[in-house]
Amino acid sequence: MVIVSVNESKCKGCALCVSACPKKIMKLSDKANQSGQYVAVCSDPPSCIGCKCCGIICPDDAITIEKED
Repeated sequence: MVIVSVNESKCKGCALCVSACPKKIMKLSDKANQSGQYVAVCSDPPSCIGCKCCGIICPDDAITIEKED
């Protein structure tokens, strides 16, 4: 299983992760964070393949991907 975590205080809602995700499961949230930004979320965690494309492309280092055994 893969766990995708987005640090909402770092995410600026640039959506680069959305365009980088090969499974198209990264989306921008419908609700804003404290700064008024619509942050990234993984809409279908079981479908994540753990490729880390979203975390690599994130300019704010707001996304971490961990693989659980």
